[in-house]
Order: sequence, then C-alpha cells, then structure tokens
Amino acid sequence: MDGTLEKRTIAKVSWRLLPLIVIIYFVAYIDRTNVGFAAIGMNKELGFTAYLYGWGAGIFFLGYFLFEVPSNVILAKVGARWWIARIMITWGLIAGAMAFTQGPISFLVLRFLLGAAEAGFFPGIILYFTFWFPKVYRARVIASLFLAVPGSNAVSAVLSGAILQLDGVWGIAGWKWLFVLEAIPSVLLALVVLVVMTDRPALANWLEPDERAWLEAELEKERVALEAGHGSLTLIQALTDKRVLALSFIYMTIVTATYGITFFLPLIVKGAGFSDAMTGIVTAIPYVIGTIGMVLWSFSSDRRRERRWHFIVACIVATVGLVAAGWLGTSWWALAAMSVATVGLYGSKPAFWPLPSEFLTGKGAAAGIALVNSIGNLGGFAGPYAVGWLKDATGKYEAGLYFLAGCALLSAVIAFFAVHRQSAVSRSAAVASRVGGM
Repeated sequence: MDGTLEKRTIAKVSWRLLPLIVIIYFVAYIDRTNVGFAAIGMNKELGFTAYLYGWGAGIFFLGYFLFEVPSNVILAKVGARWWIARIMITWGLIAGAMAFTQGPISFLVLRFLLGAAEAGFFPGIILYFTFWFPKVYRARVIASLFLAVPGSNAVSAVLSGAILQLDGVWGIAGWKWLFVLEAIPSVLLALVVLVVMTDRPALANWLEPDERAWLEAELEKERVALEAGHGSLTLIQALTDKRVLALSFIYMTIVTATYGITFFLPLIVKGAGFSDAMTGIVTAIPYVIGTIGMVLWSFSSDRRRERRWHFIVACIVATVGLVAAGWLGTSWWALAAMSVATVGLYGSKPAFWPLPSEFLTGKGAAAGIALVNSIGNLGGFAGPYAVGWLKDATGKYEAGLYFLAGCALLSAVIAFFAVHRQSAVSRSAAVASRVGGM
C-alpha cells in the first residue's frame, strides 16, 4: 500500500509542478542568452567591439551575484509562488526593454538590471524541490530541470535566427524584434505560476489527505535525519561553510566554460559565412546533441547513485571538446568538437546539483544553495569577458576556446580534491536507504 501511495503522490506532484517549472526555466534561459543572436545585428549597428559585447553579456551575472542570496532568503520567507511570479514579471519587462538599447551605457545598465531581476530564480527552484520531493527523487528532478538549458539554446538558436528575418518590418531592426517577442512569454507565464504553483504540500488541496500526510511525513523524516547527521546550519554558517565555498568555486569554473560558449557560439558560426537563418540552425546542432548526452549522463549518475566521478569525467569531456574546437578552427569538424564539449558541459550539471542538499537544510539551504549559484554564475561574467578580450587581442576565437577548456579542466581538478567526502556521504546515505527499505 505504501509503495502505491508513494508512486501516486510523486506522480501527482511531478505532473503538477515539473512541466511548468521546466517551461519557465526554458523561457528564462532564452531571455538571458538571446543577446548572443541579437549581437549579430546589434554590434554592427551600435558599433560594439567584441570586448564591449563580452562586458555586456557578462555584467548580467554581476547583478545576479549581488541579489541572489537576498532573493532566495525572501523566497523562503514569503513563499515560492508569489516570489517566482514577481521575478518573472520584472525580468520579462527588462528583457523587452533591451530593444531600446542606444549605446554602451544603456546596454550595460539593462544587462545588469536583467541579472538583478532574475536573481534567485534558479536557486529558488532548487530549494522549492526540497519542499516537494524526497531525496531519492531529487537527482532526476534536477536533471529534468536542466533539460531546459540545452533545449532552450537549441530552440533559441532556430527561433532567434527566424526572428532576425523581421529586420526592417515597420522600420524596426531585427535584433529589436528579437528582444521584444522573446520577452512576452515570461510575463504571461507569471500569471500561470500564480494559479498552478503551491508553496508547500500542506497547502496542496489537489493532493488527497493520505497523499499529503505521506509526503509531509517523508520530508520531515529526512529533515530530522539530515540535521542529526550534519546539524542545522544558520544563514551565516552556511555562507562561510568550507563545503559550500568549495562547491561555489567548482561551479564557477564550469559555468565560465559554459557561458563562454553560449554567448559567442552564434558569432563564431556566423563568422564562418552562414546567413542569419542558417546560423540559427547550425548553432542548434551542438545543443541538441548536448541535450541527448545530458539525459544519458543523468540516467547513469542516478542509476549508480554516484556524483563525483560523473562530474569529473563530464568536465574532462568538455575540456577535450573545447581544445579540439579551437584547434580545428571553423570547419565542420570543429562543430562536431563543440558538440562533444556541450555533452560534457551540460552533463556535469545534474551530477553537481544534488551535492548541496546532502548537508544543507532549512535557512542554511536557502542561503547555501543561493551562494553556490551566485558565486558560480560569476563565471557567466568571466567567460564572455575573457573570450571577447582574447578575440580582440588575437583576432581569432581559438585562444578564448583554450581558456574555456582550461576552466573546465580546473573544475574537474578542484572536484577531485574537494568533493570526495560529500560523495562518500551520498553513497553511505544511499546504502542506508536501501538497507532500510529491505
């Protein structure tokens, strides 16, 4: 009976929450990264250099960094439903306002404000999952969330390439159409969030009483066990915990490599002589392959209940792909190498994000998860900045790709030395769970 109740409850929760959350993250990622396609026309029209564009692409993450922890702490207090809706409305309005960019100052200010508006969304969702899904389901749930990342890049590539064809319609540049049209869904989805999302299981009138009781009891049992084994960290303790800081720097290096590719891949492909529409289609190829690779990587990690080596190997795969892409230049073989890199870059994420919840709970989880994501996403500033600077200095993208490869390799090295204790805890918990279920 318990097994049937568990399956029924998790299925209801999953179908109620996951499709909407994945779509929201999908839209958020498009609004965050579509500047890479807008740059094809915007940089030329406004006279932006690769260095200035890299600054603008990356400064998003400075705003993100400054407001990430406060935003997640507020979410934990006021509830995810209203706070996520607020985030979506503000980021949608600012994303659309990017169409009014007139020069360097407005470009930098709007990108910074976009980062500040979106701050707290991703760690808020990771925290929200801990309110609804027992530990044994969390890795696959996080993996489903990350499907939105390469998926949004692939769809954004094709969609943005098509929208750029509107250049000149009603006297409006194609890159301006792109910002406006791709911002609308986030504002509309905020209304859906207010209707569909529920803050906690106790408030879920769409669950049966026995389903609510089982879910609340299971989550409470896990919370008590976690606090008994690791203690309950306060907000300040979580922000200074060595494990949290180690995970933050691991995440920062792999994010540096990820966003260095995300913001410059359309420009790299365009530089090979493709049309705007064809650039979108060709750019989508590595992301489609990366999505498939990430699903397989996540399945392997979840089935083996192993995180550390799955993350390390994924980083090494990304390193090899980025080095090969730099060496092969603008050939089709370079595109194949970039596809290998995306498998590693995106495969690393589902193996990484179950780690913080192995030792964080309560207020400590809200602050710690946000800190990992905020420091990690500084890599979103470092990657585009470094690639833009190296492109202007050398006239080519090869040096930038080698730099990103070094970041991916550094992430693997830090994880090798810093994650083993956490990984051991994860395996011990998995063994205990299996023994307890016998």
